[in-house]
Amino acid sequence: HVQLVESGGGSVQAGGSLKLTCVTSSSVYCVGWFRHPPGKREMREAVATIDTDGGTFYAASVKGRFTVSRDNAKNTLYLQMNSLKPEDTAVYYCAAGSVNWLCPRLLSKDFPHWGQGTQVTVS
Repeated sequence: HVQLVESGGGSVQAGGSLKLTCVTSSSVYCVGWFRHPPGKREMREAVATIDTDGGTFYAASVKGRFTVSRDNAKNTLYLQMNSLKPEDTAVYYCAAGSVNWLCPRLLSKDFPHWGQGTQVTVS
């Protein structure tokens, strides 16, 4: 079972930046970030995913503002978030999948391994 631990969340003003980090307990294939905005039904929406070859995939709402990256040698995933908006407020989760081909789908149901989440608040 893969364990994932996120860090880097916090509060920031609109237009600001934050960088999230996720460390995995072992090497993984497709990994990504999802988020659960406040007041929404229990559904995690996709933010970005990245495969082992560095191929990246983004939700339309964050494209051009967020950058996902990974360091395979360190089993670490990153999410650089710039030009943050109040609607980016959410609990952010990192997730790991068993194969690369599911990365472009940006579907939370494809990911069996999840971190505990980190809060991001933009005001």
